[in-house]
Amino acid sequence: MGVRGLGLFLVSTGLACNGFLGNISTYSRPPARPTFFAHHLENLNSASPQQVHISFVGEDKMRVSWITDSSTPATVQYGTSSGKYDASANGSTSKYSYMMYNSGEIHDVVIGPLEPSTQYYYHCGSDSSPELSFKTPPTQLPIKFAVVGDLGQTEWTKSTLQHIAQSNYDMLLLPGDLSYADLYQPLWDSFGRLVEPQASQRPWMVTQGNHEIETIPLVHSEPFTAYNARWRMPFEESGSNSNLYYSFDVAGVHVIMLGSYTDFDSNSAQYKWLEADLGKIDRNKSPRVIVLIHAPWYNSNTAHQGEKASVDMKAAMEGLLYKARVDVVFAGHVHAYERFTRVYNGKADNCGPVHITIGDGGNREGLATKYKNPKPDISLFREASFGHGQFEVVNATQALWTWHRNEDDSAVASDSVWLTSLSSDPACRLQN
Repeated sequence: MGVRGLGLFLVSTGLACNGFLGNISTYSRPPARPTFFAHHLENLNSASPQQVHISFVGEDKMRVSWITDSSTPATVQYGTSSGKYDASANGSTSKYSYMMYNSGEIHDVVIGPLEPSTQYYYHCGSDSSPELSFKTPPTQLPIKFAVVGDLGQTEWTKSTLQHIAQSNYDMLLLPGDLSYADLYQPLWDSFGRLVEPQASQRPWMVTQGNHEIETIPLVHSEPFTAYNARWRMPFEESGSNSNLYYSFDVAGVHVIMLGSYTDFDSNSAQYKWLEADLGKIDRNKSPRVIVLIHAPWYNSNTAHQGEKASVDMKAAMEGLLYKARVDVVFAGHVHAYERFTRVYNGKADNCGPVHITIGDGGNREGLATKYKNPKPDISLFREASFGHGQFEVVNATQALWTWHRNEDDSAVASDSVWLTSLSSDPACRLQN
């Protein structure tokens, strides 16, 4: 059986989600729009940059990543005027193998220093490559984040991406489950081509989900091979030793990306890193703190109940987030939308974070439509629809969260709430 045959076999039998990828619970889902494959553009040659995406690296730097079929220089030329590049930078090239699949040349180049809120024009590799452009995020508030989880590559994904493109966001945050390649590596290439029009224009900051694990017993034991090779995040800059968890500061917001599928107990490297990272936050400079995980700690959907990645990680780390007065925790995994009140230890708490599940980006598995009844008092809004969220931090005190539903292929603002930062609430002053 070839790689494609094995991948499709594992997906169709459920083994990719239940046996090999972390003992995920099964449940009935309604039919969804099928996965499609984004093919090469006809005018590309082996040296043409493909799957271009950018990610934030500190206050004034950006990482540009792309793939070519043949060996080309890992060079980016860039400038603030179209067709005029007064700066350039060189980076590194790597590749990976997964069973019988060999990736293309994966190029990573960090460019900068860059000016905030500025349009830059750039091209990757050879001088004949097409010109692309991106806008840097601001260094001061306000800032707008697009938030979407469990994106996949279906017609629903296309609809979600179209709506996000209309939102004029500064940065995209994705709490895991990107391509749904599920072992079949060419789907990673397809996903890269699908998101390039947006991911090459705004920084995409991601963390991993269960569909990124991609281990096969006795055949491929190394988890996250494709994810780590293709989506390198700025973990070293935050003192992390793993691409699976990291943090960064942008425009007065401290963003923490955690790994639901790597060790998180109190003796783990991730726990110790998180504890240290939270202790370094200056709330005068970063009055808002948000965290992204994949498996939600709070969930009233019948899907994905009782999983270790949710239950045990919450038991290990919730106290750290509460003590640090984290404002919001975004999660994916459950293919539906749900917003909780401020909560801690299972109960409403005015000094706890708001938990939001946003795992409804457009995956091939469909929506999780069954909820527990009666609805828990701490759950304020829940709906099984595809969509995305927008988190606009207006100033040090106020932020607007809006969830946009993709009903009938049009964006509908279905849930909206203003959130006051905990750092501005005298009743929630930070504990020592």
